[in-house]
Amino acid sequence: MPGPPQIAYQFGDFYVCPADKQLLRGGQAVPLAPKAFDTLVVLLESHGRLVEKDVFLKRVWPESFVEEVALAHGISQLRKALDDGASGRKFIETVPKRGYRFIAPVAVAGRQEVRPGVTLAVLPFENLGAGSEREYLADGLTEEVIASLGQVDPEALRVIGRTSMMAYKHTTKSLAEIGRELGAGFLVESSIRGERERLRITSRLIRVEDQVQIWSDSYDSERGSVLELQRELSTVIARQVRLRLSPERVDALARRQTHDAEAYDLYLRGRYFWHQLSAATTRRAIEYYTRATELDPDYALAWAGLGDAYSANPISGDGPPFRMGPLAREAVARAVHAEPNLAEVQNALAFLKFWLDWDWLAAERCFRAAIALDPSYALAHRTLGIALSHMGRHAEAGPAASEARRLDPLHAGHHALSAQVAFNARDFPAAVEFARQATILDPEFWVGHLQLAQACEQLHESERALEALQLAWRFSGGNSKAIALRGYILARLGRVAQAREVLHTLEAVPPDRYVPPYAIALVHAGLGHREPALEWLERAWDVRDVHLAFLPVDPKWDDFRSSPRFIAVLDRCAFAG
Repeated sequence: MPGPPQIAYQFGDFYVCPADKQLLRGGQAVPLAPKAFDTLVVLLESHGRLVEKDVFLKRVWPESFVEEVALAHGISQLRKALDDGASGRKFIETVPKRGYRFIAPVAVAGRQEVRPGVTLAVLPFENLGAGSEREYLADGLTEEVIASLGQVDPEALRVIGRTSMMAYKHTTKSLAEIGRELGAGFLVESSIRGERERLRITSRLIRVEDQVQIWSDSYDSERGSVLELQRELSTVIARQVRLRLSPERVDALARRQTHDAEAYDLYLRGRYFWHQLSAATTRRAIEYYTRATELDPDYALAWAGLGDAYSANPISGDGPPFRMGPLAREAVARAVHAEPNLAEVQNALAFLKFWLDWDWLAAERCFRAAIALDPSYALAHRTLGIALSHMGRHAEAGPAASEARRLDPLHAGHHALSAQVAFNARDFPAAVEFARQATILDPEFWVGHLQLAQACEQLHESERALEALQLAWRFSGGNSKAIALRGYILARLGRVAQAREVLHTLEAVPPDRYVPPYAIALVHAGLGHREPALEWLERAWDVRDVHLAFLPVDPKWDDFRSSPRFIAVLDRCAFAG
């Protein structure tokens, strides 16, 4: 009679089988001393929870008397084997004077149900002779194939995120180099060639370790059949890496997209402009998304894109929340009505709940629903991390942000918002490092410079902060957050006249342009003007200024936390529902 299934664990690209004393990474054995392996098993059995030092000593050295230095040595060996902390990944957390905690997500199952995951990277589709006007189509197909494959078998197939892959567009690097850099076992390489309304797409699947081409095919298509082509391509690739598609998975892929070829084309154009993250391109994205929904009123992804654009506008573009809110709510409601079981739709709903509705517990449920639908959807992990961070749940927020970086390691936004997570947890050196990495990945990404500035200010590196704010202001097109933080820092430095100039600039904006009251409140706080600062915070509540979400965790407001008026503002916000 067979015994019970043996437990196994999987985290990142590691697989652990306690019965066989085996640690694998990408299918390859990782050498590890026996006691270090036993220490890992104890951590995995209690993943997410603190394991006290005496528990380790009793479990790993049951028949011996050893000192804590032996445990410290075992943890050190384990961290080296796991590359703990490399590339921003973090598995083991030290709790000073108490013990250790395994903080990365862990999959646990019977041994026959768990297998080392396959990492797949979809290279950007190469546009061969199709003309620059079809560049959006090549980019859109890349993104859609990545998104579809991410939902095929998330427990066994990890798909590198879109932004990291777009960094390899027009690259001269070899496939072997790309595979090594991304830790991918397989690469999908595709090209698109078009003449008038006919398209030919050629794809091949390559095993990285030996550069063997294990599958290749070409597809001739009319523009209207690109939708079916994309679905077929995703399914064939998945089968070629020896994963089985269940009928439910195939149905889920079919539900992702519209059946209207022109609406799909407009959606791809919208995504193309949305990813450029400027005020002007966001307006273009909204235009294309809107036209897509006019052609297909049940197009969930296009409605979700609209919802994201409207919900983010008050944060990234100083849009008035009292105008953006109704537009965002209508778009997200249409997306949910059309197809609630898409990660993008649940994430759009969560984003709305967090920033505009201030129902943070509902937002958390929706973020987690998005991740359950597509565990490879890096944006959902990142936004969940932000939400948990603002709720003060820093031990959970850090791993969520880390997972976003693991899934899409070259995405500047994931690093910049990881800086916000670290800042909220008051780990300012870590915030500086994340922000610096974001500016390296994208030197013109204004959020990275803003995050660098606020972290440097807390470390008393004010001149460096002001330099970063100049870049944030320029690349954002004059976002109020960059202006207000500059005024706050100048005030704290005693440069009162310059701080007052900033205040005058914010207050003198024409009535037809919305300025977040929070921005003016922050400069008054820097100047030590307590009553005006509190008055502007109350005005911020009146207009539902989204920046009030920073009040619970931002150290710049620590001097106000005992004020009854400040407490009253927080109570009225009722962020946690």
